[in-house]
Amino acid sequence: MGLFAKVFSDARKKINSYVGDDAFLKGVASAAANVTAADGVVEDSEVDASIKGMQSNTIVSGSFNSTQISDAYGLALIRAKTRAGRMENKRNIEALVGRDVTVRQDVFLIAADVCGDEIKPEELTVLETIGGLLNLDAKKLLA
Repeated sequence: MGLFAKVFSDARKKINSYVGDDAFLKGVASAAANVTAADGVVEDSEVDASIKGMQSNTIVSGSFNSTQISDAYGLALIRAKTRAGRMENKRNIEALVGRDVTVRQDVFLIAADVCGDEIKPEELTVLETIGGLLNLDAKKLLA
């Protein structure tokens, strides 16, 4: 097997390992939703950024279809509107702490992309919490 074929095969195996991994999808959606709701206002642009960010991630889009991604995000966003729901979302995020560091970084950065170019103080607080839940240095990833 050539080098390119091996790399492609390894990447496909990694993606396939997440197919049907509801914990992974819930964690990604929960992180994006908590950032979306951080300032108490859910803007259409934030919702679009969240879904596009999830769909543009190779592992997420290779493991789940658009409907599954949108549904998971929608449920996480509903939860993010209450204290109890945000806590449940945090538990979903924390459940990913044992995953590979690159996967945890992707989850964090998908959530960060919700903010666009300018991160509001409320969003930064939520991102720092997500970073802590994933055992990542949020400031380093945002630099």
